[in-house]
Amino acid sequence: MTLNKTFNNIPLSVLDLSPVNEGSDPGQSLQNSVDLAQHVEEWGFNRYWLAEHHNMPGIASSATSVIIGQIAGATNHMRVGSGGIMLPNHATLVIAEQFGTLETLFPGRIDLGLGRAPGSDQATAYALRRTLNMGPEDFPLQVDELQGYFAGTECVHAVPGEGLDIPIWLLGSSGFSAQLSAQKGMPFSFASHFSPDYTIPALNLYRSNFQPSATMEKPYAMLGVNVIAADTDEQAHYIATSQQQQFLSIRRGQPMKLQPPIKNIDDVWTEMEKAAVEKSLDSRSTIVGGPETVKQGLEAFLNETQADEFIINSQIFNHEDRLRSYEIIAELMD
Repeated sequence: MTLNKTFNNIPLSVLDLSPVNEGSDPGQSLQNSVDLAQHVEEWGFNRYWLAEHHNMPGIASSATSVIIGQIAGATNHMRVGSGGIMLPNHATLVIAEQFGTLETLFPGRIDLGLGRAPGSDQATAYALRRTLNMGPEDFPLQVDELQGYFAGTECVHAVPGEGLDIPIWLLGSSGFSAQLSAQKGMPFSFASHFSPDYTIPALNLYRSNFQPSATMEKPYAMLGVNVIAADTDEQAHYIATSQQQQFLSIRRGQPMKLQPPIKNIDDVWTEMEKAAVEKSLDSRSTIVGGPETVKQGLEAFLNETQADEFIINSQIFNHEDRLRSYEIIAELMD
């Protein structure tokens, strides 16, 4: 595929899970998120999304719509939204009202990204819903219902919400949401940052089946990318061991707070665990290094995917290192 886009002229955005560090607490994590959002807005990032996860000691973004309001209130013009709301966990009317309220408070700045996975284990899903009658297979029906609340075609009215133009994105890590996004003529965000092998098949499915809608004439695909940037390759690889430990803990079924970086990651995992983590953190969509390494990695991934936008996740232990990582990316944009 011929490169017809360049890395420094597509929008770059931020995906934040509000990581809770070992030795810290969610209060500090949420303060860090506000600070990061204010910095990346100044540095020219396009949007700032927060992700819904539950029963995870290392993630503070569980009450996603609440944090979106906090971030939007602390910034001025950057778009703020969900990456995403796990719709099977919620009554669609509640989501319509929550995001209708956010859009009313911050007009023209709110995005609603939707996922169909529970974002949690079975026990947590039950605690959230009190019933497991609705599951991922009901996701298309829930999306239709949510659109109906915004359009005012349901018999129950979402106030605030009804009549508001809130962009709805579908998120995915496989082909299901890619195909549904295409059928409904909606923007699509793919989780390349943890599902790299399915990126190209999902994009092909989305683009080849896209049907124009009242809101979109052509497909628009945003891809998740892990980027850990530092002033040198060596420093970046050291910092990246925090993210590697996080993925390792999830693979072991023992999620924990974000751990500080370590000198030798091979001391803590087996060869089989290493292979599994590295498969998820594939070098195509997990880019670790100094400025030139990061620039080359992003350009290569753009060349491969022809993405319309990148949304960048950076699981970094020290807040100052995290700020510096996004600053380096901003400098590359310029």
